[in-house]
Amino acid sequence: MVTDPISNFIISLKNAANTGKPLVRVPHSRMKQSIAEVLEREGFIASIDRKGKKARTFIEVELAFDNGIPRVHDVKRLSKPSKRVYYSVRDIVPVKNGYGHIVLSTPQGIMTGVEARKAKVGGEALFLIW
Repeated sequence: MVTDPISNFIISLKNAANTGKPLVRVPHSRMKQSIAEVLEREGFIASIDRKGKKARTFIEVELAFDNGIPRVHDVKRLSKPSKRVYYSVRDIVPVKNGYGHIVLSTPQGIMTGVEARKAKVGGEALFLIW
C-alpha cells in the first residue's frame, strides 16, 4: 500500500532516468495525470499514454532525453502527508537559477511556479524537479 502516490510517481521518474529506462508505468489517477501533463509541457516527459481496462488503468510515461542524457536529473518532494507546505505568490522563487521547476497544486489546477506567478495564485508546493 502506497501512502504517498505523488512521491511514488516522481521517484519512479527519477529512478527510470538514473537507470536510462525510457518508459515508466504507474497506476492512474487524475492527480498523476495532471502532474504528467505539466511535466510534458515543461519538457521533462516526451509522451503520456493511458492504458488498461476500466478497473485497472495505468499511465505509461516516456521520459525525454537530450543526446542520451535524461531531462530529469533529480526531484525533491516538498509537501508530504505528514507535513503540508503552502506557498503564496510572493514565496514562489526560481529553482536552480531557472533550470528547474516547482510544481504547485493551486485552486486553478496543477501548475508550475512560473504559471502560478502569472496567474497570481499560490498553493500547495508538491515538489521540485530539475
